[in-house]
Amino acid sequence: MTRHRKTYERGSWLDQDRPATVLGSKIRSLRQRLLLTLDETAACAGISTPFLSQVERGLARPSLATLMAIARVLGVDLQYLLEAPREGRYIARGDQLAFFGFADAGNLFARLTQVFDGGRMEALLVRMPAGQKLAEVATRAGEQFWYVLSGTVALTLKGKTFSFRTGDSAHYDATDEHSWENTGDLEAVLMWVGTPSLL
Repeated sequence: MTRHRKTYERGSWLDQDRPATVLGSKIRSLRQRLLLTLDETAACAGISTPFLSQVERGLARPSLATLMAIARVLGVDLQYLLEAPREGRYIARGDQLAFFGFADAGNLFARLTQVFDGGRMEALLVRMPAGQKLAEVATRAGEQFWYVLSGTVALTLKGKTFSFRTGDSAHYDATDEHSWENTGDLEAVLMWVGTPSLL
């Protein structure tokens, strides 16, 4: 197996350093196009200049709230900063996926679907480190579908826990109380499809 082959174990789309670097580069590029200094952007976003500098250089990951504040200062929505490169409107290549994460969790996400007005469905690739939990999202009406691409995870749904391994899937009402946990010793990779969009 070569290093660049697209598999769940190896490949550039699982590069550990890529998520923060891609996000940081996008923030810096947009800030510079808007002729905003680091100090101005950080002050308006309510964060320190050194932290914003680290984010732009891919050395730190902001929390969801901080990323939303940065997006607001730059005049874009959250989806703009998290969007992966596209081949036209409909195609997303596996070696161009841009993973993103937040400071308050170790999970990483990559958007598989396009963002457009009126879109009701979203698909994400989720990388969950060993021992990591995925905070429950049970406040909105809709559906969720999960497919385990690799690893061992547990789903707690309405108070009952189920074990999953590669090839297993789950489909449930998003308003049902639920949470996920990687119970294995290795990173788990899952695909999430749901309505409405998660981000």
